[in-house]
Amino acid sequence: MPIDVTAIREREFPWTARGDAIFLDHASTGPLPERTRRALAEHGLRRAEPFRLTADDFFPTLQRARDAAAALIGAPPGTVALMTNTSHGVNLAARALPYGRGEVILSTAGEFPANVYPWIAAARERGADFRMLPLANGFPDEAAILHAIESDPRVRGVAVSWVSFWNGYRFDLDALGAACRRHGKWLFVDAIQGVGASDLDVVRANVDVLACGGQKWLLSPWGTGFCYVRKELVTSLEPKEVGWMAQPATSDFNRFLEYDPTWFDDARRFEVVTLDFVNFAAMAASLSLFLELTQAAVGARVRALVERAVAFASANEGVELMSAADPAHRAGVVALRPRDVAAASGRLKDAGLAHAVREGNIRIAPHFYNTEAELDGALRLLSG
Repeated sequence: MPIDVTAIREREFPWTARGDAIFLDHASTGPLPERTRRALAEHGLRRAEPFRLTADDFFPTLQRARDAAAALIGAPPGTVALMTNTSHGVNLAARALPYGRGEVILSTAGEFPANVYPWIAAARERGADFRMLPLANGFPDEAAILHAIESDPRVRGVAVSWVSFWNGYRFDLDALGAACRRHGKWLFVDAIQGVGASDLDVVRANVDVLACGGQKWLLSPWGTGFCYVRKELVTSLEPKEVGWMAQPATSDFNRFLEYDPTWFDDARRFEVVTLDFVNFAAMAASLSLFLELTQAAVGARVRALVERAVAFASANEGVELMSAADPAHRAGVVALRPRDVAAASGRLKDAGLAHAVREGNIRIAPHFYNTEAELDGALRLLSG
């Protein structure tokens, strides 16, 4: 069912009706829906006066956040751990996935630094090689990556961003995951620029580990996110950071001194607590909006807005499309290059249109509650 944009704006984003701003920068930091603001206020008040806290404010809150994140990406129960940001999940993968001396972790040029530096450091420690393949015409060379997976026995795993932060290129994860599985290699995905804007089924895509922060497309607070670990991998990976509640033994608060280092047999073994209960209650509230609307409907709405921006660029000689021409490789991020980027960005700022400039492009990132009129206004300003 299509999203009722007017009703959603009135109920969850009332500032849009006031005309405070037109927000087209969800690839940076997303706004918080009203339900999320209420969750922050209600849980925050109880935290401020902790004698008001109940048992439900603690570990059941975290479980609701795990369950919502799992449902959003098609993950089985017990495969999602809560993380404070994407980088935490990248580090988990870089330190725990199997590879060793002389082996290669394959990636691509154009990656966001959060999905580069942890791999460089971890590979150096193990005597492995983190290899970034060159771009082809400004985009990841999927054919070259697939060829390396199939032909180079030194390649142990692949680490990519599902969606590029600067030009919006979206990997065909199904093809990439299938190739990795056929050839006995693992696949890590940084999904922060994709989850919330596009449909994803991590099981179908054969993803081994996925990391995603909540503060962008998932409209959640800073300091929230999650990591998915394939069910068959959970018990074979050793956590490199050890939390005091990664073991069932500490679930009984009356028997802390009976130390038993046996890990949980689910993804909680990768969590380092104490997590921010208030912010994760808010993340669960935000994710409930996506689950109510359905990711299919959200994705369809985002795609429609992106196609509108692409059509505008195609019809205007003064604005060059820097995102992929093939719709199969587009997500919510649209990169456009007007003749004078600085002047165009200035016009957008003067008009109260939130956007970003990345790698010499104007980056527009509309979400499901944005209107065609808002997007059209931004595009007109781009072309001068």
